[in-house]
Amino acid sequence: MSPTRSVLVEARRLDGWLTRFGQRNGTFTVQPAERPDGSLEVTAANGCRAVLTPPLPPALPPAGPAGPASGPAERGDHVAALLSGIDATATVGLLLLRRGGYSVGAAREGVVLSSKTGTRYVQGRTAAGGWSQQRFARRRANQADALVEETAARAAAIFAEHPPSCLQLGGDRTLAAAALGEPVLAAVAGLPQVPFLTVPDPRFAVLKEAAASALSVRIAVTDPPAVP
Repeated sequence: MSPTRSVLVEARRLDGWLTRFGQRNGTFTVQPAERPDGSLEVTAANGCRAVLTPPLPPALPPAGPAGPASGPAERGDHVAALLSGIDATATVGLLLLRRGGYSVGAAREGVVLSSKTGTRYVQGRTAAGGWSQQRFARRRANQADALVEETAARAAAIFAEHPPSCLQLGGDRTLAAAALGEPVLAAVAGLPQVPFLTVPDPRFAVLKEAAASALSVRIAVTDPPAVP
């Protein structure tokens, strides 16, 4: 099976990426993938394939003919439809949270406008049984609740100053969802979300990377079949 790798490409650089894809792999076609997220499937003459997934759902329906588009104009229509849901100047609300730490902020055009990063201890799981295990479980739950509440409060303060148009959540899915469900974040809980981000312990450097990539197109490239 040919290996698949993932890359992130800014919307403004997507045309250049497709040009280089063609230079490496030969002529190629573009057509809507059979997925509800507005993805495009790119297939090159040598068998190399790429699936382009927008960070947010397209505002326009797939353009061009129903079959694969090989001409530059038709390909351009497909790409325009793919990118139609992306406003590169939009403010993105960032909320990264893992057990023991958080980093929240607001970013625009890949640059962090305001942020807050902090740590809060959350006890790990214990193998002890009986009463001790129950006591540790309650303590751990209380620590996690305190972390969620603090993260939500910090994010709410930043989002009030820089109202986001969409959200980038990351880290621990359960904790991030719990933070977004806090009453202080009710005003932004229904905003569109870009794909969830798996990150290490949230630090400011991680937040900066998330800000830079939030509105990028996700591309999964499968190399051509090996020649026997």
